[in-house]
Amino acid sequence: MTTAPLAVADVARPALRVVAGALFDAAGRVLIAERPAGRHMAGWWEFPGGKVVAGESDFVALQRELREELGIEVLVASEVLAVSHTYPDRTVRLVLWRVEQFVGAARGLDGQRLQWVALEALQDARLLEADRPLVAALQSSGGEQR
Repeated sequence: MTTAPLAVADVARPALRVVAGALFDAAGRVLIAERPAGRHMAGWWEFPGGKVVAGESDFVALQRELREELGIEVLVASEVLAVSHTYPDRTVRLVLWRVEQFVGAARGLDGQRLQWVALEALQDARLLEADRPLVAALQSSGGEQR
């Protein structure tokens, strides 16, 4: 009996659960972060956040990631949308949260550049493919922080 070689699509990809936060400023612009050099997909922009650690809830992961990346404390947030996206080397299950209340001023603690962008301008940003469906969800939900 012979077996066919595995196709690229048949190879198991690591699956990551990731949370992202949509923070808005007083002008209704949303914060995006550029992935720094040396990281997977460096140079692309995304909503800030990161991986959920085993045993962590999504909300606790969001609080931890935004504290580590931006130096803010998330007080209140609500889940907006969960999407899955398969990259050539991994599958990402991404959960977007609207950050409704936080303390502190966002700054790039991981060496990442930050930018406040109008929702309408996000389609022109060099966003990661996994983040693109999140834009439509934010636009249809009215955008700005409540």
